[in-house]
Amino acid sequence: MTHTLAVIPAGGAGTRLWPRSRRSTPKHVLPLGAHGEPLLRATYDRASSLADEVFVLTELRQRPIIEAVLPELDRAHLILEPQARGTTNAYGLAALTLIARYPSAVMLTLPADHVVRGAAKIARVARTAIRAADTKASLVTVGLKPTFPSTGLGYIHAPGRVTDGTLRVKRFIEKPDLGAAKRYMRAGGYYWNLAWFSWRVEIFIEELARHAPRHLAGLRRVVAALKAGDESGAARLYGRLPVEVIDRSVMEKTDRLLLVPADFDWADIGNWSELGDRVRADERGNSVEGEAILVDTRGSLILSDRRLVAAIGLEDMIIVDSEDALLVVPRSRAQDVRKVVEALRRARKTRYL
Repeated sequence: MTHTLAVIPAGGAGTRLWPRSRRSTPKHVLPLGAHGEPLLRATYDRASSLADEVFVLTELRQRPIIEAVLPELDRAHLILEPQARGTTNAYGLAALTLIARYPSAVMLTLPADHVVRGAAKIARVARTAIRAADTKASLVTVGLKPTFPSTGLGYIHAPGRVTDGTLRVKRFIEKPDLGAAKRYMRAGGYYWNLAWFSWRVEIFIEELARHAPRHLAGLRRVVAALKAGDESGAARLYGRLPVEVIDRSVMEKTDRLLLVPADFDWADIGNWSELGDRVRADERGNSVEGEAILVDTRGSLILSDRRLVAAIGLEDMIIVDSEDALLVVPRSRAQDVRKVVEALRRARKTRYL
C-alpha cells in the first residue's frame, strides 16, 4: 500500500492581515480556525486523518512559532528552508528531502492558512487526489467551483467530463481582472486554485527536471550541503536560488496535470474583508469581535481585544485595534493593507512588523 505523506507549507507572512499577522504571529498561527484554534493546528489535525505521516514545511526563523503550536512535532517531521524563496524551491526541497526516506511515497500538500469545513467531503477529495497521483503518474491539483468572480485567486481551466474523479487541466490562469472572472463564471469549466496538490515524489522531481532545471540543480546542491552538515553553506546556496511560484514554473507547463473538483466549504482568509464575511453580522451588516459601540454604522468589521471601539456614521469600513497599532481602511481597499507593511519596511519601523 502506498505510503502517503502530508506536507503543510507554513511559511507565509499574511501581510494583508496586519496588524494581527506579523513575523512573531504569522497568519497560520492566528486563532481563525472553525473552533477558534490556530489555522496551523486545524490543518495539522486534518492532515493527520488523511496521511500516514505529516510534515511541516517552513522557514528556519519560524521554527519556534511552529513548535509552540505543535509541541508533538519532532525534528524529523520538520522541513526547514533557510529562508523563504518561493514555492518552487520550498516544494522542491520537501520532495528531495522525502524521496531519500520514502522513494515511492505520494506527497499531499495542504496549506496551513486555509479555513476548511466538511470533513467527509475533504477526505473524499484528498483520497481521490492521492489515488490519481499514485495510479496515473500525474500531478494532481484540487479546484473549487467559483461562487463569486474573485480577483484575488488564480483559476484553473479544466473543461470536460469527470473520469475516475478527475479532469484533465487545460491551463492555469493568474489572478484575473473582474471582467475575466465574470466570464469564467458564465462559461463554466473554471475552478479556483486552492494550492492543494498531490504527486508521487519521483514524478514531481521529474517535472522539476523538465520545467525548472535550474531550481532542481541548485536544490540538489543545497541538500548535499545539508547532508554533509554544512548548514551555513546550504543557506548561502539556497539564498541564490531563483524565486518563482510552483504555479508558473511547473503547473502552467506540465502536460501531466489532473484536477479533482471539490465541493467543501473553503476560504483563504487573505484580507480583513474576507474575514469579515465569515464573522456573524448583525442586522446592519456589522461584524464585531470585542467590545464596540456603533452609531449609524453599517457593513463594517470591528476587531478589538483590548479596549472599547466607538464608531459613528461609518459604512463598509474595517477597524482592527491591536496593542501597538490601529488599522482603519475601507472594505474596498482591504487588499491594500500589504502596502502598509511595505511602507513600514521602507521606513525601517520594524518594531511594527
